[in-house]
Amino acid sequence: MRFYGMTPFEYFRRSMEDAIHLDHQGQMHMLKSLQEIAVNKKEVKDVAIKWLDQLDAERKNDPSQKDIVLPFPDPASPEMSLRYREAFSRSLDEFIKQGQMFHRIYPTLDSLKPRIHSFLKLSPGVDPQWKKEEFDAMMSFYFRLINRRVFMEELTFTDEKVGKLYEHFLKVDLNDDAETAAALEAIVKELDIHPDAALNWIQVFSTWNDIPCVENAMFFPVVGDLEKYDVLKEFSVTSHATGWTNESTKPPKEDSANKKSGNQNEKSSGPGIWQPTPQNYMKFSIAVMLSGFLAMYMIFSEASSEHEISFQEFCADYLRKNLVSKIHVINKKTAVIELNENGRQLLSNRGATMPSSNYYFNIGSVESFERQLKAVQDEYKIPESLRVPVVYTTEGSLAKVLINFLPTLLFLGAIYYMTKKASLGAGGPLSFGKSQAKKFNQEKDIKIRFKDVAGMAEAKQEVMEFVKFLQNPAKYEKLGAKIPRGAILSGPPGTGKTLIARATAGEAGVPFYSVSGSEFVEMFVGVGASRVRDLFKTARENAPSIVFVDEIDAIGKNRAKGNASGANDERESTLNQLLVEMDGFDSSSHVVVLAGTNRPDILDKALMRPGRFDRHISIDNPELQGRIEIFNVHLKKIKVVENIDKDLAGRLAALTPGFSGADIANVCNEAALIAARYNAKAVTLRHFELAIERVIGGVEKKSKLLDPQEKRIVAYHEAGHAVCGWFLKYAHPLLKVSIIPRGQGALGYAQYLPPDQYLMSTLQLYDRMIMTLGGRVSEELNFASVTSGAHDDFKKVTQIAQSMVMRFGMSDKVGMVNYADTQSQDNLTKPFSDETNDVIDQEIRRIVQECYDRCKQLLTEKKEAVELVAQELLKKEFITREDMIRLLGKRPFPETNDAFDKYLDGKPAYQNEKPADEKKDDEQ
Repeated sequence: MRFYGMTPFEYFRRSMEDAIHLDHQGQMHMLKSLQEIAVNKKEVKDVAIKWLDQLDAERKNDPSQKDIVLPFPDPASPEMSLRYREAFSRSLDEFIKQGQMFHRIYPTLDSLKPRIHSFLKLSPGVDPQWKKEEFDAMMSFYFRLINRRVFMEELTFTDEKVGKLYEHFLKVDLNDDAETAAALEAIVKELDIHPDAALNWIQVFSTWNDIPCVENAMFFPVVGDLEKYDVLKEFSVTSHATGWTNESTKPPKEDSANKKSGNQNEKSSGPGIWQPTPQNYMKFSIAVMLSGFLAMYMIFSEASSEHEISFQEFCADYLRKNLVSKIHVINKKTAVIELNENGRQLLSNRGATMPSSNYYFNIGSVESFERQLKAVQDEYKIPESLRVPVVYTTEGSLAKVLINFLPTLLFLGAIYYMTKKASLGAGGPLSFGKSQAKKFNQEKDIKIRFKDVAGMAEAKQEVMEFVKFLQNPAKYEKLGAKIPRGAILSGPPGTGKTLIARATAGEAGVPFYSVSGSEFVEMFVGVGASRVRDLFKTARENAPSIVFVDEIDAIGKNRAKGNASGANDERESTLNQLLVEMDGFDSSSHVVVLAGTNRPDILDKALMRPGRFDRHISIDNPELQGRIEIFNVHLKKIKVVENIDKDLAGRLAALTPGFSGADIANVCNEAALIAARYNAKAVTLRHFELAIERVIGGVEKKSKLLDPQEKRIVAYHEAGHAVCGWFLKYAHPLLKVSIIPRGQGALGYAQYLPPDQYLMSTLQLYDRMIMTLGGRVSEELNFASVTSGAHDDFKKVTQIAQSMVMRFGMSDKVGMVNYADTQSQDNLTKPFSDETNDVIDQEIRRIVQECYDRCKQLLTEKKEAVELVAQELLKKEFITREDMIRLLGKRPFPETNDAFDKYLDGKPAYQNEKPADEKKDDEQ
C-alpha cells in the first residue's frame, strides 16, 4: 500500500517531523520546558497514573478487550487466512518501527487513528484493499498486547474456528516438526478447515508469540491529559534538538539515569570529545602500553648505531694503519674507538654502507686492556708521542634507570588500574562489595513461560498476580491497596520453586534480578550487607522490578539469642540489612522480593512478617492431576512409539505417587536413556517402567550374586510382605516384587501404589505395620533362625508406633497429648517425666507386639500362599500383580485408590518382557 511514493507509515513519519519542526526561538522555549520537567517530574507521573486509571476503567467496562476482532466473514478460509497472515505481519513490523521512532513523543492510540484513516483514504486500487475496520482491529490488538494490557493466554476470538485453532496452538511444541505436522493434521480433521488456512493462522499465532516484551514504557501511552501533551511533545523535540535521542538504540533509563546523564550528554554531544566510558579506558590503556613498548625498544636498541668488533680487528685494521684518534673506555667495560680524519676518509672512499660512527669492543679488565694495548703498540713500534690516548668515562644508561624504577612504576600502575576499575562499577578488583545479582532479559535470556509450568496452578496464580501488580499498579493503588513486598516460595526439593521464578522472569516485562543466598556470604566483614544495599539500590533505580533470592535460608536463619564469642555474626549483619531494605525507614514500594527455600521453619520471624514477605506460597509434591500435567509437559520432548497407551501420562502419574516435578523430569530422561542404551528407535512403556524402578529402588545389581541359601531367605522375606499386603484390607495395592539386589544394600524390592492420602486411621496404621513385619515373621516360620535383613522394617514400625503414641494421641494410657513436636534442638530436656517416659515405652512395645502377633497369625494361616509366592520368585526373580492374581486369586477387598481403578485396573501393571530386537551394544 503506497501513496505519493511512500508507505503509509513513512508518510506519517514525514508529517510528524514537519509538525514538530521548530526554529531557534522555539527550541529555547522547549529547553526551558525541559528544565521545568526535570525539576518536577511528579506532575508527569501523576498524569501517567491518571491515564492508567482511564485504561483500567475502559478494560473493566469493556471485557471485549481480550477479543481479537476479525471484521471480515469466513476468516478460516485459505484466501482470508492468507490475507490476515500478511496483514498482521506487516502491521507488527511497522508498529514496532514507529514505536521505536516516536517513543519520545508518547502517541496515544486515539492520536494515531486520524493519521491511519488518512492513509487508507489515500491508497485506492490496492488489492487486497485494507479496510478501516481491519486496520483498526490489528493496530488495537498490537497496542493492547505490546503494552501488556492483555496476555497471550487470555485471548479470545470472534470466530469460533479460529479460537479453537488457537487453543490447539498453545498446546503444540513448535520446535518439534514431526509433532507440529501431526498436530496440524489432527486439527484440520477435527475443525474441518482447509490445511492452508490452518497453516496460515498458525504462522500468525507464531508471529504474536515472538513479539518482544516492553521495557521502560517504550510503547506505553503515558499521556492521557491533553493539557500535558504539548509539554511532553516539547520535551521530545528538545531531546532531539540537543542530541539526547538515538533512533538506533534502546530508550534511555528514566528518572535517576536521566538526572545523572543530562549535563554530561549536553557537554559531550560533540563528536570529538573523549568520554570516560569503559571502552575508552580500554583503548587508552592499550595506547599507553604500545607507547611504552615502543619507548623501551628505542632505549634498549640505542646501541644499534654502533658496531662491535674484536680486539684483534681493532689492532690489525685500525691501530696498525693509524686510523684511531682516541679510545673511550666507558664504565670500565666497553672501549669505543674514535676515528681520526684518515680513518673517516678511508671509510668514505670505500663506499661503506655503514655510517662513519663509533666502533667498540669489550674489554676484560682495565689492567689487562692497558697491558695488551701497550704490548701491541710496542710491537708496531709506535712512538710515544703518536700513541693512542685512552680516556675513561662513566655514563648512566636510561634503560638501567628505568629498570631500577620499574617496580615502583608497576606498583603505581596497579593502584591506578584498580582505582579506575573500581570507579567503573561491578567487575573490578574492588567490586567485592557489589551485588552479584544477574539481570535477566525476558526476550533473550529466559525462554520459559507460565504455560511451561504445570502441576502448581495455585502457586502460579499467586505469582502471576505479583506480575500484574507491577505492570499495572494504579489498578490496585486507586482502591487503597498496597503492592505486596514479597513472597516466600517454600516446599520440598524439586517441586519447581526456581522454575516458577524463571517463568516469572520470562513473563514479567519488568527488570528481574536473580541472586543466590550464599552469594551474600563472604570472608570479608561487611561484604554481605554491602551487596544487599547495592542490590536494592539497583532494583530501585529500575523500579518496578523483581528480586529473586534463591535458598534464602543461607542468610535468613533465626538469629541466635546470644553469642558466646562476643563477636558480631556476619550473617546476622546481612540479615539485618535485608530486613531494613525490605521494610525499613526508607524502603521502596515498587520492588517485589521473591525468595525460595526448602526450610521455611528455620527462617527468622522478623523476615516472615507481613510487610516483608506478605505471602507464603507453599508448593508441595503434586497430586495425581498435577503429575499428569507435568508428564504431559515432559513427554512432548520424548519420541514415543506410535501405538503407545493413549493415557500414558495418567498411567505414569499413577505409578509415581509422591514424586516431585524434578523426579518426573528424571523419569522421562531416564526412559530416553534406557531406550538409547537398548538401541530402540522410540521410547516404549517398558522403558518408562524401568526408569520408574530405577528412580525408586536404584540400579539393578545383577553382578551382586547371592548364594542359594541367601536368595531363598530373601524370596521368603519378600513373599511375607506380599502375602500380608494381599490379605489386609487397608494395605496399599501391590504392583511388583523382585529379589534382584538394588541400590545401596537392598536385596529385595517391592513397589506398592499408595493413594494421595492426608489422614490415617488406627486400622490403617496397624495394617501398615503388620505388612512391614511380614518379612521377619516369614523368616521365623520357614527357617531355623532369623537374619538381619529386617532392620529397616523395624525402624519403620518403630517410627509409626512412636507417632501413634506421642503425636496422634492413639494410646489410652498416654492420652491425647503431643510430646513429639514439643522437643527442639535447642532444648535438651524432655517435656515429660521419667514415669511418663516408661509409659510411652510400654505403649510402643505393646503396639508393636500386637502387630507382630496378628502378622504371625495371618502368615500361619496363609503359609501355603507364602510358599507359592516364594517359589515363583525363586523361579522368575520378580512377580507382578497379574502373577499374584494367578497364584492367590483376586484380593478379597475392593481397591480404594482412584488412580489404580482408572489407569491400571485391568491392564498389566508392568511389561517386563524385552522385545527380541532390543539389544545393548555389548549384546550385538
